[in-house]
Amino acid sequence: MGTLIDRFDEHDGPVRGIHFHKSQPLFVSGGDDYKIKVWNYKLRRCLFTLLGHLDYIRTVAFHSEYPWIVSASDDQTIRTWNWQSRQCISVLTGHNHYVMCAMFHPKEDLIVSASLDQTVRVWDISGLRKKSVAPSGEEMLRLPQMNLQMQVNAELFGSGDGVVKYVLE
Repeated sequence: MGTLIDRFDEHDGPVRGIHFHKSQPLFVSGGDDYKIKVWNYKLRRCLFTLLGHLDYIRTVAFHSEYPWIVSASDDQTIRTWNWQSRQCISVLTGHNHYVMCAMFHPKEDLIVSASLDQTVRVWDISGLRKKSVAPSGEEMLRLPQMNLQMQVNAELFGSGDGVVKYVLE
């Protein structure tokens, strides 16, 4: 029989996804308030909130090696977050209905997603490893203006960081 240790109630609405970190005293949650929250269960509090989805969040999960979280949403996107920098590092688009689930592959640079559009998609995210360390301010200043504009567009609209490898219908 289990014993209730604590109750965390900072979401505004139903909580649909939750996942423990494999080695840190953390868990992540996502829900109908469009928010992803990272919690420290030993400190018994929410550490921070990640914002970016435009609709309900269905699932959230930590990566087994990198400081990443994957989230799936009714906004038809899969987002990858760097939880250490608290930034969204990728928005994967392509589903044309709610994305019900997304998970990292345990060893390869892949994400798998499932949607109400009746597809399962496998995404190659090998390009994200380069983004796990942010460039310094000086390096950003040396980027050509056109390259900087391409980076901004890629962040806003998705890019080659995640490429659909397979669509299973």
